[in-house]
Amino acid sequence: MKLWSLQGNSQKLDGGAMFGNAPRALWSQWLAPDEQNRIPLACRCLLVEDLDGRNVLFETGIGMFFEPKLRERYGVQEDRHMLLDALAEHGFGEDNIDAVVLSHLHFDHAGGLLAAWQPGAPPRLLFPRATYLVGAEHWQRALKPHPRDRASFIPELPALLEASGRLERVRGAHSATLGPRVRFHYSDGHTPGLMLAEIQPAPDAGGGVLFCADLIPGTPWVHVPITMGYDRFPERLIEEKQALLDAALARGVRLFFTHDPEVAMAAVTRDVRGRYGAAQPQPALTGQAL
Repeated sequence: MKLWSLQGNSQKLDGGAMFGNAPRALWSQWLAPDEQNRIPLACRCLLVEDLDGRNVLFETGIGMFFEPKLRERYGVQEDRHMLLDALAEHGFGEDNIDAVVLSHLHFDHAGGLLAAWQPGAPPRLLFPRATYLVGAEHWQRALKPHPRDRASFIPELPALLEASGRLERVRGAHSATLGPRVRFHYSDGHTPGLMLAEIQPAPDAGGGVLFCADLIPGTPWVHVPITMGYDRFPERLIEEKQALLDAALARGVRLFFTHDPEVAMAAVTRDVRGRYGAAQPQPALTGQAL
């Protein structure tokens, strides 16, 4: 297998919202805000080439599905679908993707499934050969969002995924599509049924890579008490994060970050005081073997 980190469309969002109850004096040391209090955020995706003969894309970022007014509201920085450009840069296209794994269906993780917005054109799914994988529990959340996070979902997306005939709702640790080399963990702290994919060099082996999604958006959030204002159940998230970090450290699993503007992947450390950290940071993965 080879791993590629792909930069989707980037964002700028309010730093206070991204760091929950952490004070600005603390989080501004990690990510400097602009004059509107916004911090830079990646929407990074992971491509695994030749996972048992398949090219598997983990998440799609925010993409370009928003109309211009909403792109501005949510701080989308580019004017084209960056994920498609990143795939092409490494010799891949839409038709080369066999599966797309979605940790959850919030727009900044699943919006890249859709073609770029055009006036009067209805939303359209990309990746015409791919099976789309979504956690079964989170699928129910997307169908009936809570008022607090309804705006985080794309209303048209579930129906489009269903109509494709290529949707797998994943239950348990493994999927029918990807088999035993991708193990799924689940978290409810950010959103119910968040699905975290661990890509393993061999079934049930250590030394793999965990796509952290919004459980750990980037290196500052490896620090256990740090959560986001967007998290539904912050105390539960902290417990889930600590358990997953314990397991990752014990098994030599590296962390892949979707929102960190500088770091794509890092190893887990724990100091003498029991505090977790990120070590051996890698800004990008370009065909790295696993």
